[in-house]
Amino acid sequence: MVEHADVVVAGARCAGSVAAAAMARQGRRVIAVDPARFPSTTVSTHLLFAGGVAELARAGALERVEKIGAPRLSLAHVGGRSPAGGPELAAGGGYAPVDGIDYGLCVRRDALDTALVETARESGAEVREGHRVVGLLWEDGRAAGARVRDHGGREYEIRAHLVVGADGRRSTVARLTGSERPRLAHANGRACYYAYYEDPREEWRATAAMWLSGRELGNAFPCDGGLAMVLLMPPVERAADFRGDLAAEFDRTVALVPGLAARLAGCTRVTKIFSSVTHPSYFRRSSGPGWVLAGDAGHFKDPVTAQGIRDAVRFARLLGETAAVLDDPAALDRATRAWERDRDEQCVHTYHWTNLLGRGDGLAHVQFELLRTLTKGPHGVRDLLQVYSRVRDPRETLALTALAGATTRAVRHNPAERAAILTAACGATLSLAGNHRSTRRLLT
Repeated sequence: MVEHADVVVAGARCAGSVAAAAMARQGRRVIAVDPARFPSTTVSTHLLFAGGVAELARAGALERVEKIGAPRLSLAHVGGRSPAGGPELAAGGGYAPVDGIDYGLCVRRDALDTALVETARESGAEVREGHRVVGLLWEDGRAAGARVRDHGGREYEIRAHLVVGADGRRSTVARLTGSERPRLAHANGRACYYAYYEDPREEWRATAAMWLSGRELGNAFPCDGGLAMVLLMPPVERAADFRGDLAAEFDRTVALVPGLAARLAGCTRVTKIFSSVTHPSYFRRSSGPGWVLAGDAGHFKDPVTAQGIRDAVRFARLLGETAAVLDDPAALDRATRAWERDRDEQCVHTYHWTNLLGRGDGLAHVQFELLRTLTKGPHGVRDLLQVYSRVRDPRETLALTALAGATTRAVRHNPAERAAILTAACGATLSLAGNHRSTRRLLT
């Protein structure tokens, strides 16, 4: 059986649903397919800063998402301590508004993705659950649609002007278009382990909190259902410690972060522990004749800065602008190339910044000193949140002079870690020096 549409989208989570909605609103026939049946969860940090919440509003989905009931996170807390007993860090503050929005959200993915699927359907897109793209149709070297398999094993074809691969890090569309190999890549320095806790601590329900203690990074984000997401991001080499008794090591690691342990007093873990150990960052070639890669399929950043949902929603919405030229192959290819370059230009500096923050080696002590400096004063946390909300250039927080000063303080407060700190700081300095070259290579 052969069907016809203007656009076929592989994947219907954040990027896929928003792209489908944006194109359907312009009167295009859009079919999105996803192997999941919603509600369905996926591994994710869930968190949206104010800039990310603003993107949900621009995509026309915020009202529906807010009905899920996640608390508005109007405050942020940054805490931690040096293992050698140096000065502690405890700073808090709120957001400068982004499009009038001055709060973040943490929404579990089963509910968030369902809300986005419903938004796509309301916008006129057709979303088929339990269906997956298994092949592409080609015509004169151009993607001309997709071969799809339904939940019963039946295969059919959808002919389309544009194929959108929004099918995640292990993208089938990226593989089928020969784009799976990244143009730029960076290995993650931290693993991720998270679980949900019953959270009766009303005094914390409006606060997203992070603690950096030694090399351990712990977070608590209040979310929907009266729960809090507790996210641990230990150095990646510690993943071996979690392979035995996962629950026991999770609890032991919480105890290694005293601020997080105190935050969880009176809270009870009520779910299994989710994990991701290997999740390298990358940019893939994301556009070609008749096809494009959106969301994590085309670009992925380390979850340490929680930017994935924001970028998936933003650039999927902007991809919708290409619907105006779907009937002109040459114009469509120019538009998708321009869209890819715009995405890369907007994301590359945050990508480099995230890679440095995601290191779990001796640089963690330098990161602590940087955080302590950046969050000083009545507006310190607010200014830092502007970086996470993508309204302030992240390069301001990682200037070489700031890194040198933080390294000096880190060595003074952690003399036993001197060699590891200096080695990591040298590596970070070389990375900063190399960022210009890799950025130029990406954007060429």
